[in-house]
Amino acid sequence: MNKRNFSPFDKLLVQLDRAVSTCVPGASQPRRNSPAQLQTENNLSASEKKLIAGLMRINHTGEVCAQALYAGQALTAKLGKVRASMQDAAQDETDHLAWCDERLAQIESRPSFFNPIWYGLSFGIGAAAGLAGDKWSLGFVAETEHQVCKHLEEHLEKLPTQDSKSRAILEQMIQDEKSHGEQAHDAGGVELPLFVKESMALMAKVMKKTTYHI
Repeated sequence: MNKRNFSPFDKLLVQLDRAVSTCVPGASQPRRNSPAQLQTENNLSASEKKLIAGLMRINHTGEVCAQALYAGQALTAKLGKVRASMQDAAQDETDHLAWCDERLAQIESRPSFFNPIWYGLSFGIGAAAGLAGDKWSLGFVAETEHQVCKHLEEHLEKLPTQDSKSRAILEQMIQDEKSHGEQAHDAGGVELPLFVKESMALMAKVMKKTTYHI
């Protein structure tokens, strides 16, 4: 079957549809069931729910950023196999996004109001990484996933011990993110300069501070 050749306007519509489905709560449809479904909802105090909501809101925004990064990189990636890899990884991130969204609803909370802004910024960064070349784009993915895993592991330590639902979600997310990073590295991703890594960490820090409450 011949692949359809999209016009620039078609591509714009596809990207707009993807942005809307990513940023609108409840719009993302997961391919896999949430790991939380197999866990019991234990009693949580108001303060515990507030903590969980803040952490899961950060994780949800992180997945919004991941969707945008992969979309931007897939748009500008030069090699077809790299583009396909970005799209496959983005599907896993869609699962994560939907799981976090569902968990926020379960504890009567909501995603961040800033998600559209973070999506736009991340899309631009992803597109720029893709333009820099596939080896740098893959290196960017590997470093991003490394930093994401570190943040998720920190959140696991902060979660109340009885919140088995959120814990199951984060544990599966860590497993998936590690796999994405390893695949990007094995596909030829190069080590990023230190100042790039530090800039990425600084941006993540700003995102976490603004997203925890709003």
